[in-house]
Amino acid sequence: MSISAQDVKKLRDATGVGMMDCKKALQEADGDFDAAVDLLRKKGQKVAANRAEKEADEGLIVTQIADDQRAGAIVEVNCETDFVARNDDFQSFADTIGSIVLSHRPDDVDELLDLDFNGETVEKELGAITGRIGEKIAIRRFDVLESTDGRIISYVHPGSKLGVLVEVSGNGEVEAAGRDVAMQIAALDPIGVTREDVPEDVVEKEREIAKDAAVNEGKPEHVIDNIVNGKVERFFEDNVLLEQAFVKDSSKSVQEHIDDADIDVERFTRYALGD
Repeated sequence: MSISAQDVKKLRDATGVGMMDCKKALQEADGDFDAAVDLLRKKGQKVAANRAEKEADEGLIVTQIADDQRAGAIVEVNCETDFVARNDDFQSFADTIGSIVLSHRPDDVDELLDLDFNGETVEKELGAITGRIGEKIAIRRFDVLESTDGRIISYVHPGSKLGVLVEVSGNGEVEAAGRDVAMQIAALDPIGVTREDVPEDVVEKEREIAKDAAVNEGKPEHVIDNIVNGKVERFFEDNVLLEQAFVKDSSKSVQEHIDDADIDVERFTRYALGD
């Protein structure tokens, strides 16, 4: 039967699938719009199955912040190529997943997949977008930060391969200084806010490395402890957020910067694509 260009465009607008695939689906469905939608959905599921073993190492880090800034979500959504990561359909999907996570606070990806996505489940939409795009699409991980007395500030580095949520509180320049801190976290990848946040096994490993190096260099035994302590101190300065040199002004620490801004940093989450 003859399929009009208007019918093809209507199906394309509804599904996001290419014009030729829409035309073929309408022809196969004898012009029945709903049947054509089902055919394209089944095709998407078939594509998803065929792509299941592929590596999805590209993608986006997206964040969503509640209107009152008391909560924020960060999500990593993966695809196979950077080309698809720049696709408007993929970016819209990732942003919507961020909004769903923020609204519903699922416990894990399995629970997220059962949630509503514009009248379908997230899992069905995941299959549909895989079919439209032709690459494996996966929701790798997500996290939500909530604050009782402070605010959640987000920063996504240009290119959306790196993102940060940070909880800050105080009476000062919370928005501006909080964003500075988020950018600091993105740039220097601290282990924790304070020394107490660094796992003890990590500290002990640094001590072992420093001691082995000192012994191998033939340092006198009576100075080894001082050498080890000095290197551990430098490790903290490099890896503890509040002790790091502030990236915008290395003459002061992050602690001094937030003291000047009259804010406190409570915790943070940092996602780098593929970590």
